[in-house]
Amino acid sequence: MREWFWYAVFYSFLGFLLEVAYARAARLDKRDRKCFYFLPLCPVYGLGALLILALAPLLAGRPVLLALWSAAAATGAEYAMSLFYEKLLRVSFWDYSGLPWNLGGRVCLPFSLCWCGLGLLTVYGLHPLAAALAAAIPAWLTLPAALLLGADALWTAVVLHRTGSTDALLWYARRPRRQARAVRGDKKSGIIGI
Repeated sequence: MREWFWYAVFYSFLGFLLEVAYARAARLDKRDRKCFYFLPLCPVYGLGALLILALAPLLAGRPVLLALWSAAAATGAEYAMSLFYEKLLRVSFWDYSGLPWNLGGRVCLPFSLCWCGLGLLTVYGLHPLAAALAAAIPAWLTLPAALLLGADALWTAVVLHRTGSTDALLWYARRPRRQARAVRGDKKSGIIGI
């Protein structure tokens, strides 16, 4: 069970990196769709990976079935997480309503197809590394890490519920430097602004 916790953390971190890279490469207005934690974790990827890995031993020899399972499992995780965010926290981290074959803007066919590829990459490429990494982490570190994630989740839920905006979680985004605001006069209107 300890290894599964670390798998979730590992894939959530990789998901965070993937989201930031995608947002920057696509030059999106919103810097990312990070999801939930202040820590650099995107738990929809962690949940999706755990669901994919649950049947991976049975499907590893059948790549087509594994790809289909990956799409179904991760799309289901994405839909469930979207509902959780919208209904309980009253925020939305992503909206696919502008993409073809979407279901309520929560999931869509193009990203479900991406999950096919990510599932194959996970099972055949990344998971041996993740398993070795999880096995190397000392057992005593799991409880403090779980408590940290729990505290982060609680704090994040409070912040999201209070602000109603996911922008509060973008601590790492490049923000413009604050410049000293000088009092200036607006010659046309005669209004003085600060």
